[in-house]
Amino acid sequence: MGPWSRVRMVKCQMLVTSFFVLLLGLSMATLAALTYYEAHFAVIGHASSDKTPYEAMHRWTFYAGISLAGLLTVGAVLGAAATMREAGGLMAGGFLCFALVFGALVEVAFWRFHNPTQVEDAVLDTYDLVYDQAVKNVSGTPHQQLVAIQDTFLCCGKSSPFSLLGDLEVSLCQGEEAARQDCLVGIRSFLRMYGNIASILTGIGLAAMVYAMLLSSFLWFAIRSGCSLDRKGKYTLSRR
Repeated sequence: MGPWSRVRMVKCQMLVTSFFVLLLGLSMATLAALTYYEAHFAVIGHASSDKTPYEAMHRWTFYAGISLAGLLTVGAVLGAAATMREAGGLMAGGFLCFALVFGALVEVAFWRFHNPTQVEDAVLDTYDLVYDQAVKNVSGTPHQQLVAIQDTFLCCGKSSPFSLLGDLEVSLCQGEEAARQDCLVGIRSFLRMYGNIASILTGIGLAAMVYAMLLSSFLWFAIRSGCSLDRKGKYTLSRR
C-alpha cells in the first residue's frame, strides 16, 4: 500500500471517528442533563441544602459533563473540517480538544477508582438527614420532602439493624407503602446502575480519545509534509 493510499484510508477513519466522537459528546451532554434534571436527582437536590456535600457535587458533575460534551463536539467538528480541508491548524486544534478530554477522563476514572462510593454516601447522607427531620416533625416541610423522595424511588423508610423502629418511624410507612423496599437499598441500587453507565461512557471515551489523537497526529504530519489527498499545489512551466 502506497503512502497516498494510507493517507486516504486514515482520512476516512478520521471522518468516521469524528462522527463517533460527536455522538459521544451528545451522550455526555444527555447524561449531564439527566444528572441535573432527572426526577431522582432533582428530588434529592430539592431536599438538600446548599451547604451539603451532595449539592456541591451535583453542580460540579453537571458543569463537568457539559464542559466535556462541548470539548468533544468542538474536537469532532475541527477534526472533520481539518480532514476535508486539509488544514493543519484545524487538525492541531482538534488534537488539543481530544487531549484535554483525555486528561479530564483520566482524572474522572482515577476519582471513581479511589472514591467509588462518594456520590452514594452523599445521597444517602441527605436522605438520612431528611428522614431524621421528618421523624421529629411529622407535619412539616421535611416530611413532605421525605414523601417526595419515597414516591420517586418507590421505597419507604429504612431498616434499623440495631434496634426496633419506634412508633414515629413505623407511622411513616403504612398501608401499601409498607410493602415497598428499603429506601437505602433502592437509592443505592439506582445510583450503582447510573454509576455503571457513567463508567462505561468514561471507558469508551478514553479509547476513542486515544484513537482520535493517533489519527489527528498522523494527519497533521501528513499535511505538514505535503501528502495531500488531491495533490493540490502550484505548478510552473519550465522554459526550454
